[in-house]
Amino acid sequence: MSAPFRLVQGSSGPRQQSPTTCGSACATVARMLVDAPFARWITAGEGSPVPGAEGDSPAERFAAWERTVHARTNGWWGPRGSLALGWPRLLGTPPWGLKHELEHGAARAGTRYRMLSVRAHSQKSLRARYRRLIDLVVEGEPAVLYVGNRWLPRHVTLVLPGDRRSTLHVYEPASGTVLLLDEDAFAQRRLALGGWSVPWILVQPTGHRRVAAGQLFGGLTKGMSSTSVSVTSSPTA
Repeated sequence: MSAPFRLVQGSSGPRQQSPTTCGSACATVARMLVDAPFARWITAGEGSPVPGAEGDSPAERFAAWERTVHARTNGWWGPRGSLALGWPRLLGTPPWGLKHELEHGAARAGTRYRMLSVRAHSQKSLRARYRRLIDLVVEGEPAVLYVGNRWLPRHVTLVLPGDRRSTLHVYEPASGTVLLLDEDAFAQRRLALGGWSVPWILVQPTGHRRVAAGQLFGGLTKGMSSTSVSVTSSPTA
């Protein structure tokens, strides 16, 4: 059995398989990071076949799932037959479609997301936004960053936790590489991600899942005596 799918700075990940599926590639990689059986099927063809991800090679299976995701995020009908806000596939993936994808299988169960426009933010505000992302982005709860030029968003990337508490990494689907998401470059609008430099839109975790988990743990242990429960904490990196 293959090892769990991981991405770290400097590693090579899957590349988007068409010019308009950068968002779908990010959603597929995000799902691979939290769904080990799905990742094994995409990367090695092991385990139960995944409908919508057919193919004889990793690239074919990845491309097939990209198309599945793109149809879902851009369609005019939701999964239960309700009317949705559709989007032409030639224009890429809309942020509300990626929000739904992350909340339904491409992130840890229970993680909620919000969309935030950052195009008009000042450098000071962008630095504050970057530092907030450091708090929100953890394993299994990535963020999506839309980048572009001064006029339009043109590309989608996936923000991942860094190898240190004060950093972030970013998966860039055009090259399949994982890079350092530099705070100065983010604040000064010189990112150079897939050839685009200006941060436009964030689809970021709200932190609600971890807050809710903490409240549940507190509720379960409330009222227990010190002799009935023992919790050992260890420092985290």
